Amino acid sequence: MVLNIEQDHLRFREIVRGRIKHDLKKYISNSEMIGKKGKDFVSIPIPQIELPSFRFGERQDGIGQGEGDMSGPGSAGNNPGAHILEVDLTMEELAQILGEELELPRIQPKGTDRVATERDKYSQVSRTGPESLRHFKRTYHQALRRQIASGTYNANNPCIVPVHDDKRFLSWKTKPRPESSALILYMMDVSGSMGDEQKEIVRTTSFWIDTWIRANYKGVQTRYIIHDAVAKEVDSETFFHTRESGGTVISSAYELCGRIIEEEYPEDQWNVYVFHFSDGDNWSGGDTDRCVDLLKNNILPRVNLFGYGQVDSTYGSGQFVRELESTVAEEDKLITSCIETKDDIFQTIKDFLGKGK
Repeated sequence: MVLNIEQDHLRFREIVRGRIKHDLKKYISNSEMIGKKGKDFVSIPIPQIELPSFRFGERQDGIGQGEGDMSGPGSAGNNPGAHILEVDLTMEELAQILGEELELPRIQPKGTDRVATERDKYSQVSRTGPESLRHFKRTYHQALRRQIASGTYNANNPCIVPVHDDKRFLSWKTKPRPESSALILYMMDVSGSMGDEQKEIVRTTSFWIDTWIRANYKGVQTRYIIHDAVAKEVDSETFFHTRESGGTVISSAYELCGRIIEEEYPEDQWNVYVFHFSDGDNWSGGDTDRCVDLLKNNILPRVNLFGYGQVDSTYGSGQFVRELESTVAEEDKLITSCIETKDDIFQTIKDFLGKGK
């Protein structure tokens, strides 16, 4: 019975996984599921699941068959409601589905972080231990050595019989193992032209970027920079909900970004991913030149990937992405993507992560 239940459960998980994979583009653009994200799981709403329902026959006189009081707001309907089943997936499962559907290559980390995990390695030999870890060769050598030393070894009849004191066992030693770690640094324009809809697109895109990069690294740090005419580092809540009314000077964010990476994240030890979101409306052409200079000489040499996502806005000029594409197009680490609506998030994720950097 237990085996049958486990088989049914696995089959159900495969059905759910297939449904999510089939509708992944819809889920990627759905920001509702981000609100259902826990520490290790995320709840995915799966529609089109039929549940049993009652069907009533014709009314007949009898107990409980009066006309009743139908007063009140609205009226009863006779159409079936939509049933939604929420299924919990681990972040690892979600990342695997994302990678399969978008055909994302696995990231090849570089360097190691200063933080290390502990790992037990069987690299020593001990006089004590369980029989399951008995080292046959070392036990045999010890018994042979003892018999030769005591004169009981017969070369014509080489019978080696270990005694208790001859036994040797494998033993482990706990060793620190450096783990490759990554920094994800998000930057966003929070000037007046970036409204709630634009921020929601950034929030959803960031969720999927996090999901994939965290699946490739043991340790990930995330930091946030917001900017209008000036830039400052903030927490995630402030990042996704702040709105200012000032102008936009993008170079202020790039200067702060470059300083953080240079001072705290050595390129030989950290895998650095930077993502900047804006509506492309910079203060002046002179500042755009400054941004290009910072990218080429200060940021790109130190990062695995720099992704610029330009979010469509009624008030944004959209010029910045064109400037980047015309001046920094030869830089392999720079990837640009335009996000006009939530439906474009799917392609943006593939643009940013499709090279496996």
